[in-house]
Order: sequence, then C-alpha cells, then structure tokens
Amino acid sequence: MWIEENNELKRKFEFKNFIEAFAFMTKVALISEKRNHHPNWTNVYNVVTICLNTHDAGNIITEKDRKLALEIDQLFNS
Repeated sequence: MWIEENNELKRKFEFKNFIEAFAFMTKVALISEKRNHHPNWTNVYNVVTICLNTHDAGNIITEKDRKLALEIDQLFNS
C-alpha cells in the first residue's frame, strides 16, 4: 500500500530474492521511461522501495505519480 509521506508516495515491495527484485525494477524502469516520469528508489537484496513525486511541479504528489503508482501496483500484482 502506498503511503503519503514528505510530499512523496512511498511503498516497499518484497520479493523472493534479488533476481526477482531486479527484474521488477527493470520492468518499472521501462514503464517510467515510456511515461517520462522516473522514481526515486532503493534496492536492498529482495526489497525495493519506491518514492514518487513530480520534480517539475515543485516536488509534490501529482496525478502523474498516482497513475504511475497504479501501473506499478498492477505490475507487482500480475
């Protein structure tokens, strides 16, 4: 579940191992590049943490972030 914190949408995703986490990041990267809307994220072994906000809107949460979060959720749940 995404939480709003410090003008960001934030969510942690947990996977079975590093390979699954990295594959997920690769798929998110392709979606993000297509949307020209890129996340701030970290990866530690099997956990990916994603933070979304819109830099060109003054680092606030916008509809672009909510749409990307929804796409990321759909990818994670597929």
